[in-house]
Amino acid sequence: MTLVSALPDPESYRVIGSGARPSAFAVSELATASFAAVGQELARLMVSLNLTSSAPNVTVDHRLASLWYGFSFKPEGWEMPSLWDAIAGDYQASDGWIRLHTNLARHRLAALKVLKVDANRDAVAQALKTWAVADLETAIVAEGGATAAMRSRAEWLEHPQGRAVSRDPLIGWHNPRQIMLRDRPEATDKRPLQGLRVLDLTRVLAGPIATRTLAGVGAEVLRIDPPGWDEPGVIPDVSLGKHCAYLDLKSPAGMETLQELLSQADVFVHGYRPGALDALGLTQAKRDAIAPNRVEVTLNAYGWQGPWANRRGFDSLVQMSAGIADTGRIWAKADKPTPLPVQALDHATGYLMAAAVLSALAEAAQGNSIMQARLSLARTAELLAILSKSETSEDIENANPTDYARTPEESGWGVGHRLKPALRLSTTEMHWPLPASKLGTYQPVWPTLKP
Repeated sequence: MTLVSALPDPESYRVIGSGARPSAFAVSELATASFAAVGQELARLMVSLNLTSSAPNVTVDHRLASLWYGFSFKPEGWEMPSLWDAIAGDYQASDGWIRLHTNLARHRLAALKVLKVDANRDAVAQALKTWAVADLETAIVAEGGATAAMRSRAEWLEHPQGRAVSRDPLIGWHNPRQIMLRDRPEATDKRPLQGLRVLDLTRVLAGPIATRTLAGVGAEVLRIDPPGWDEPGVIPDVSLGKHCAYLDLKSPAGMETLQELLSQADVFVHGYRPGALDALGLTQAKRDAIAPNRVEVTLNAYGWQGPWANRRGFDSLVQMSAGIADTGRIWAKADKPTPLPVQALDHATGYLMAAAVLSALAEAAQGNSIMQARLSLARTAELLAILSKSETSEDIENANPTDYARTPEESGWGVGHRLKPALRLSTTEMHWPLPASKLGTYQPVWPTLKP
């Protein structure tokens, strides 16, 4: 069994382009390698499906891969909303730094309840000065919020959760079973995932990147969100190539519809914390009964074992917890947390999730048993921490006009330009016929099965 478990050998793919994101860490090297992982697994799948007689060559544009780790979409004549809530950010407490993640209303309310202040940044900053970071982190998490104290790398590696994460594989494979892939006669060497139905129950940011990637080589992606849900700062970037529908999974009718969609899906990608699907009634046994032939890939923030396995988390919080922001502070000779220049943990995990989907499909196509893949942002942080940086004096920060595709994209918000694809196979070039669309603009049905 050859399910993907690590980044590919650098000698196994071609790299063009140069430069690096300015960082203490090998962010651009990780970008290129994660794109290459997708390419390698896609090439293997194409051979397994007899779409080509030999594995196509894989080429990654290093500059474009680095840029895709930021925003891939540039509006023309309008602006994308801010990525961050007004309260979100890094604050100095009595004995260190802490980050509040308040983009979701319930997370903002949790932090404000603990601090006993109104939604005013100055009031929050003043209240925080009376707290020790460990006490505040514990209190906000207990209230259902999302926050992280800044730790050094040494502190994280000695922390119970840091030790647990170090024991996790980069891609954990579980629950082996035999599956039968559905015939997809429309698949070609140019669009190898054409006709593949991917049910997407993920939100910011890694999971949507994974499914956006699959859509780029032909997959039919149906994204499901709760009614009224929105992520205005990122949806124009990550809804590319997808049909986006609302569905209330807490209602019997909504859950019945979801189960019907799952029964027709080839791939199920989700980002629920351990036990969350069980609470909805969609247990492992239920999923196996409904969709016995599915490929399933999931992620969480802080890993799949240890005391924080159920903790809410996001890229920026994991950077604080795992010593990345502190290492950046030292590198930049700064007096405050210095995170990565982009949300590289999200992006890398997303591309590795896409590679895991392709890997499982390739195994199934060869008649081998497959397993479900589990990834986490915290484990990806450990991968980044050990990657070597290349020597370069060329910084990659902002895209140039030549980095974008010539044809404009008519998104659901207005016209804009999308970065050129960073990944190319000798037979296959990524493209997305569907422009980015607003959430809830489609019905919860598979487009190819729509009456």
